[in-house]
Amino acid sequence: MGNAAVVIGGGIGGLAAAIGLRRIGWEATVIERAPRLEDAGAGISLAANGLRALDELGVGAAVREASRGQYSGGTRVPRGGWLARMDGSALERAVGTPIMGIERSTLHRLLRDRLPAEALLIGFEAGPVEQTGTGTVRVRCGERVLNADLVVAADGVGSQVRAHLFPTHPGPVYSGSTVLRAITEKPIDLPNDFELTWGHGEEFGHIALPDGRAEWHAVLNLPSRTRFADPLAELRGRFRTWHSPIPALLDATQAAAVMHHDVNELRTPLPSYTAGRTALLGDAAHAMTPNLGQGACQALEDAVTLAAALATEPTIETALARYDAERRPRSQAVARAARQAGKMGQQLSHPLAVALRNTAMRLTPNRAATRMILRHHAWVPPRLH
Repeated sequence: MGNAAVVIGGGIGGLAAAIGLRRIGWEATVIERAPRLEDAGAGISLAANGLRALDELGVGAAVREASRGQYSGGTRVPRGGWLARMDGSALERAVGTPIMGIERSTLHRLLRDRLPAEALLIGFEAGPVEQTGTGTVRVRCGERVLNADLVVAADGVGSQVRAHLFPTHPGPVYSGSTVLRAITEKPIDLPNDFELTWGHGEEFGHIALPDGRAEWHAVLNLPSRTRFADPLAELRGRFRTWHSPIPALLDATQAAAVMHHDVNELRTPLPSYTAGRTALLGDAAHAMTPNLGQGACQALEDAVTLAAALATEPTIETALARYDAERRPRSQAVARAARQAGKMGQQLSHPLAVALRNTAMRLTPNRAATRMILRHHAWVPPRLH
């Protein structure tokens, strides 16, 4: 009888982990408490490292077909001037692909479709993870008790499994920023595939999707749990004087489509991504700010690395030790870089600091900026097949 795993959390990281485990011959069951995907109306950017991970999972070609390459754009100021240009073709030459834009719900569906229906337990709350005396682990799921050789905790930034395994860890904290986002109701004429615009403690960005619609986001420095009676009207007021196509993107959006989430992160790094026969993965292990667009990509890296370690190491214990040794330094370094990018980018609000940043960015050659991006994109996954 083969090895069995229970994956707690049916988001991108959890589904990818289950696919990876099944590709190496394990049985994997996913427990997801939400009856539907909460952020189905959002878009996501996938960099080369995430796409390479998807290739190893056997989903890369389908994801590329459902995505749109982000070839033109860059970073701007509210009046429209450019701070830095992004050259998707240069990225493609360097790492084989531009950044790809896709609806999160589409990516989620493509991953979910790779798993048999009986492997997905949707709408169930996972109970506590119990280590048995025989070395296996036990998880309650509704009225069922699942016994497994491994538990993969992919239960997000508010991970209950992480809190149980590391009770003295402070857990997630508010980053200082809140994000509103949506996908336009209809196609919109865009001059560029991808743009970020930085103001004083505010950011507005968009990515173009394959069907001509666009996903946009607005990031604001505000106290946590700030909410607006009419979020779309609030954004129209805040960004009414910002350059085109920002007002047009807001005008092409239905008010009911706007989602609003505070950005929380694991500012205190975890001392380990494993404990006993449990492995933490994705946001449960290293929730980061979105400033580098690496959250999902790092979760995908986790999934492939974990499966590869389990496929090649002599024991589950040595595989988990290797997973922690390979993933913790890299993902925590990316999280630090994302936090720093936020502090130097969107979160800056003092006029002098903003002016100095803008000058420095304008003076930085595009080639140097591309090299900085490649530090995170140029990851080569272990082979699963």
